[in-house]
Amino acid sequence: MALRIPRITADPLIMLIVLAAVIAFIAPATGAFAESFSFATKIAIALLFFLYGSRLSPQQALEGLKHWRLHLLILAFTFIVFPFMGVLLFPMGMVLGHELYLGILYMTLVPSTVQSSVAFTSIARGNVAGAIVSASVSNIVGVFATPLLVMFLMHSDGITISGNIFLDIAIQLLAPFIAGQLMRRWSADFAHRPVTKQVDRLSIVMVVYMAFSEGIVHGVWSRISWWQLSLLVIFSILFVYAMLWLTRAVASRAGFSRQDIIAIQFCGTKKSLATGLPMAAVIFGSSQVGVLIVPLMIFHQVQLMVCAHQAAQYAKKGI
Repeated sequence: MALRIPRITADPLIMLIVLAAVIAFIAPATGAFAESFSFATKIAIALLFFLYGSRLSPQQALEGLKHWRLHLLILAFTFIVFPFMGVLLFPMGMVLGHELYLGILYMTLVPSTVQSSVAFTSIARGNVAGAIVSASVSNIVGVFATPLLVMFLMHSDGITISGNIFLDIAIQLLAPFIAGQLMRRWSADFAHRPVTKQVDRLSIVMVVYMAFSEGIVHGVWSRISWWQLSLLVIFSILFVYAMLWLTRAVASRAGFSRQDIIAIQFCGTKKSLATGLPMAAVIFGSSQVGVLIVPLMIFHQVQLMVCAHQAAQYAKKGI
C-alpha cells in the first residue's frame, strides 16, 4: 500500500501578509504616500465595521453586549494572564538584553487588537458580536490599564493619558458599526460573506504594510542583530500557540460554546500594535520607543499569520 503524503497548501491570507511585509522592506511608505495610505487603511477598517454592523441583526448585537462572562474572561487573559506571564519571562533579559525584555514585558501589557480579532473570529465563524464588544472594551480599558500596569511593573514616571484614543475608537470603529446597524435594511444584502471576507483580508494586509513601513522609516530594524530577531520570532510563535491552547482549554472547561471559544481565542491572544505604538510614545517618550516596541511589532505580525492559519482551519473543518 502506497503511503499518501497529505497535500499542504499555503493560506492565501498568510501569503498576502508575507508579501505586504516584503514590499514594505523594499518600498516602505513615506511622506505624502504614507499619509494617504494610512488614511486609506482607516477607511478600509471603517468599511469593515460598517459591513459587520450590516450583517448583524440588532438582536445579535444586543446578545453580544450582554455576554458579560465572555468579556470578563477575555479581559482577564489580556490584562492579568498576559502580564503575569510577562513577569515570569524576566530571565529572557539575560539572553536578549534588558531593553528587549522590557519590550516583551510592555507587549504583554497592551490591549487586544480590534480589527484582526473580529476579522479572524468572522472567518472562523465564531461569535462576531461578542468579539466586537470584547475587543472594543479591551481597548477602552487599556487606555487606563496599560499605563497603570507599566507604572506598577516597569516603574515608569510621568505618564499622561490622551483622550484621542477614545475618539479614534468611536469614529473609526463604533460609528461605522452603528451606521451599518441603522442602514441594515438596505446594506445587509451587500454585506454577504464573500464581500466581508475580502475586506477582512484587505484591511489586515494594509495594517501589516503600514506597521513594517513605519519600523523601516524610523530605523528600528537596523538596531537589532539577526540572532535577536530570530529568537524573538521563535519566542513569538511559541507564545501565540501557547496562548491559543490556554484560551481554548480554559474556555472549554468553563462551558463556553464553540462560537464563544473562537471569540475568546482570537480576542484573548492578541496584542494591538495600532494601540500599543501610540501608547508607548506617550508613556515612554518618542525618543525611547525604538527598540522597546520591536517585540510588539514582531509578535503582532506572528499572531496575524498564526491566527490566519487557525481561522482558516476552523472555517475549513468546522471544528
